[in-house]
Amino acid sequence: MKIARIETFQLPPRWLFCRIETDDGIVGWGEPVVEGRAEVVRTAVDTLAEYLVGQDPLRIQDHWQVLTKGGFYRGGPVLSSAVAGIDQALWDIAGQAYGAPVHALLGGPVRDSVRVYAWVGGDEPAQVAEEISAQIEHGFTAVKMNASGRVSPMPGPAEIEEVVQRVATAREVLGPGRDVAVDFHGRFTPAGARQVLDGIAPLRPLFAEEPLLPEHGHLLPRLVEGTSVPVATGERLYSRGEFLPVLQAGIAVAQPDLSHAGGISEVHRIASLADTFGVLLAPHCPLGPLGPIALASSLQVAFATPNFLIQEQSRGIHYNRSADLLSYVLDPEPFRFTDGHAHRTTLPGLGVRVDEAAVRKADSSAHRWRNPVWRHDDGSFAEW
Repeated sequence: MKIARIETFQLPPRWLFCRIETDDGIVGWGEPVVEGRAEVVRTAVDTLAEYLVGQDPLRIQDHWQVLTKGGFYRGGPVLSSAVAGIDQALWDIAGQAYGAPVHALLGGPVRDSVRVYAWVGGDEPAQVAEEISAQIEHGFTAVKMNASGRVSPMPGPAEIEEVVQRVATAREVLGPGRDVAVDFHGRFTPAGARQVLDGIAPLRPLFAEEPLLPEHGHLLPRLVEGTSVPVATGERLYSRGEFLPVLQAGIAVAQPDLSHAGGISEVHRIASLADTFGVLLAPHCPLGPLGPIALASSLQVAFATPNFLIQEQSRGIHYNRSADLLSYVLDPEPFRFTDGHAHRTTLPGLGVRVDEAAVRKADSSAHRWRNPVWRHDDGSFAEW
């Protein structure tokens, strides 16, 4: 069996799909994307395809080595995301070739269901109580929301109190038996993050996500030591090498992204590395609005990962307007959540059936999505 063709499709709302076809007709799908830079990653996939066409698709680990290390210049989100989508598609092919789900090829399942959480509140968090109540009615037992919208890097008392009150509202609606995670999005300075963490600590959030920007990872040890709130990070880290310092810093939750951090192969290794530090895995998916292939890949890893905590998913998220998680799939069953959990299936490969006709049609009007650029009141750049 040889790889015969590799194609990419740029789809609303801001996704990029990769289709790999073998000479005997097996088709695998992946999701390589850097949000706001989909065209750049698409070109990177085309470049890597020059090596892959004609190769045996089942040599997944060998291909991963060549694609990540075969060039003198390595790393970065564009290359690792291109590799991630290709890697997902190759695992999808392997599962179909062997007649087994990917989690079986990773060593077999360690659980039968995967807890998932829902997003609430939007970029400028509002109507938190109403949205959380709706998610509870849908059966979810955990939600995540942004700590703030545009905010001063060193927040004042009013801004801190606004964050604390928002989390307090969430806790009141959720009660003690459900969870809220709070995403800082790297919007605060280290000093500002410490103040906010102090304020929300009594409310027992599941975790505080990305309290610092990834370039401030060297400051994480002091932050972690100074709070009882579990610290999570990793959506903007792309390899085991980049995760090692934050694991050593004492984070509680690692959040590699299956479409950024080298795909199934590398995230599975990151999970094992995290386990040696007593750190749990909560895979991130691209800016929340992940497509079905990224979610399917994440779930396959979760079913085979002992130190798994919870999975992000995007049904109904505020980002998705022109398309949703189920817009490009033929069978919604793998993405049906019951009591806040996704349940394991034995479908081969990634277990997702892509609506190829819908994908090809949507690609004819490829999106050009860019993330917003925020500014403070004085006109200076603000973290989004």
